Amino acid sequence: MHSRTARILSRWFGCVLFYTLALGALNGSSVAAQEATQPETPAETQTTAPESQLREFRGATMGTSYMVKIFGHADVPDDEIRFSVDAELRRVNDQMSTYLRSSEISKFNVSDSTDWFPVSQDFADVVDFAQAVSAKTDGAFDVTVGPLVNAWSFGPAERTGTPPTSDEIASLMKSIGYQKLSVRLDPPALKKNIASLQVDLSAIAKGHGVDRVARILEEKGIHDFFVEIGGEVRTSGSKDADVWQVGIQLPDSVRETPMLAHAMSTDEGADESMATSGDYRNYYEVDGKRISHTIDPRTGQPIEHSLASVTVIADSCMAADAWATALNVVGQQSGMKLAKQEGLSTLLIARTENGFEMTGTGSLAQYVPQVQSDSGSGSPQQPPQQTMLQSILPIAALTFVVFSIVLIAMAVGVLFGGKSISGSCGGLANKTDENGATSCSLCSNPSDACKELREKMQSKSEASNT
Repeated sequence: MHSRTARILSRWFGCVLFYTLALGALNGSSVAAQEATQPETPAETQTTAPESQLREFRGATMGTSYMVKIFGHADVPDDEIRFSVDAELRRVNDQMSTYLRSSEISKFNVSDSTDWFPVSQDFADVVDFAQAVSAKTDGAFDVTVGPLVNAWSFGPAERTGTPPTSDEIASLMKSIGYQKLSVRLDPPALKKNIASLQVDLSAIAKGHGVDRVARILEEKGIHDFFVEIGGEVRTSGSKDADVWQVGIQLPDSVRETPMLAHAMSTDEGADESMATSGDYRNYYEVDGKRISHTIDPRTGQPIEHSLASVTVIADSCMAADAWATALNVVGQQSGMKLAKQEGLSTLLIARTENGFEMTGTGSLAQYVPQVQSDSGSGSPQQPPQQTMLQSILPIAALTFVVFSIVLIAMAVGVLFGGKSISGSCGGLANKTDENGATSCSLCSNPSDACKELREKMQSKSEASNT
């Protein structure tokens, strides 16, 4: 009895272990496949449109890359689109690139004059919008912060990884401040109150460049397009009656983990722009301390709060770009307050001890985990990812229950069968009769081996009787 029970239990545990591991492995592969099919950011994510109607153009600009996708509009030749886009982006650089000594912004920065300095209309419009965001954020967004960015080793010069001294920061703080800059739209011109004031539009120029490319395409009668420069995106119309989608990544500096795909504009004309600002890629460390490339113009120091990335959707890409940087500077709580005041759709992701925490407004609030939103905390957390053990435990429990039922049924069958357990035929648990021979009392349909054994036992019994 004990031997047979031991063998049954051994086989049962083996089966439980096998099926548990097998089901766990299947479950794990399913999760991996789901993650692998997630879209990458910031590129448009669906490719269901006929290839013949979807054209793609790529190139370099503003120290990064651009991508333009156009659906349909076959009447506009490829070369015309490519040349027009490149020419427009060159004009943006000629106006606003601090890397070009001949640009308008470089000439303004090196000028010692405190009189009105004539600039292009586009340049003045961008500075005017930037000044408005600066006023609404009490200087958290400031296009005069360039010298501090350079001092912290994030400027055009080679990165040294050496933070500036307190005296250097205090000296540079005297040369920055959006209040020291004035803008005039008609005729377009800029004016600085101190000769050392400089302007850097890095936090808004890429978004403006996206808007400029979109404007060029619309002037050619193209209304179904996707434009991206360095992660800042604007979409218009649709793609074969399907919406354009843009991916948002988890702010992980080690892995490029896609998180979600957001449906942008539709064919109903709800064109939208998306921009993201974060410190998870451009930073360095000094004595274990993280030095972010985002400098707070109000303190002269890199931001140190837990906010890792900010994604903003706005009508123009210039606005989305500027507000993403501004909210990233002020932090999570103040950022949420500003986003609500300005009616922005935002997704703010902060680092916590348990992973990442998301908050959101507008159309992006749908991605904040609902359970945590209902908690009323105002700062819902992202659900923790399941570990391998957590994935296996429910399967192991279910398997244990099923095999227990089978085992009990077998035991009940033996009990009501009216026959004692004698072990397997020919096994160690063979039952011995009054003559010292073994028999297979439970074999109702013996196999050939058992039949042969019975014949040997019969011969041995007859020999002992004679």
